[in-house]
Amino acid sequence: MNAKKVLFITQEITPYVPESELSLIGQSLPQAIQDKGREIRTFMPKWGIINERRNQLHEVIRLSGMNLIIDDTDHPLIIKVASIQSARRQVYFIDNDDYFQHRLMTTDADGNEYEDNGERAIFYARGVLETVKKLRWCPDIIHCHGWMSAMVPLYIKKIYNEEPSFKDSKVIYSIYKDGFNSNLSPNFKKQLLLKNITLEDVKMIKEPVDYEELCKLAVTYSDGIIQNSETVNPNVIDYAHSLNIPVLEYQPKETFADACDAFYDTVWGEQEK
Repeated sequence: MNAKKVLFITQEITPYVPESELSLIGQSLPQAIQDKGREIRTFMPKWGIINERRNQLHEVIRLSGMNLIIDDTDHPLIIKVASIQSARRQVYFIDNDDYFQHRLMTTDADGNEYEDNGERAIFYARGVLETVKKLRWCPDIIHCHGWMSAMVPLYIKKIYNEEPSFKDSKVIYSIYKDGFNSNLSPNFKKQLLLKNITLEDVKMIKEPVDYEELCKLAVTYSDGIIQNSETVNPNVIDYAHSLNIPVLEYQPKETFADACDAFYDTVWGEQEK
């Protein structure tokens, strides 16, 4: 049986943000997978640099309105959507006034990383999963791109594993060269501890949490790993191999979409064994 529905949880998508390795793949891969006949949904953060009028974003009232609690503080979840007309598909945006409005992306104008980036990533991951629940859509594969999505595998396996939308989902995490330079806030591990998640569940990450540690967290709870950049941290790939997780090695641009398409079925097929 093939995986029919693929959820892309992506950090960047062009043309909404400047071109980068992440944003180009964020645009091209979902399109290629849709063209191969799979049903897809795509999410990204509503970064402050995105021009809502030019890109014709509008709020989806029926999906907005929930509050997500982080550090005992309520943060309203706002869902927006835009259509890529030439591609016949939509992109959903996770928004919040405190975390995304009046900001740039992960760094300010001087290149300094925002101190609450860890909280922002937690909000983004939870926001996507809560929205997919409301959509009553059940992805077979959840493909995560960029460190802002690194919490998704943990949440799927520990919090959302009994939810009808996700109970059969397989999670794939893509490893990129680019991450972040500073450490996440000292409170980050505590902020991860929701519902069924305990310190024992995140013991594989050391403090302070840097990019390598965050990737290892994602790898631990993923069903498959893809090396997206030609050069990545070898410790992360070695860690994935040590856990006997299926790994798709780096693929050139010409074969990347086909390789991912086949890998989805490989990972999905693991549950039938």
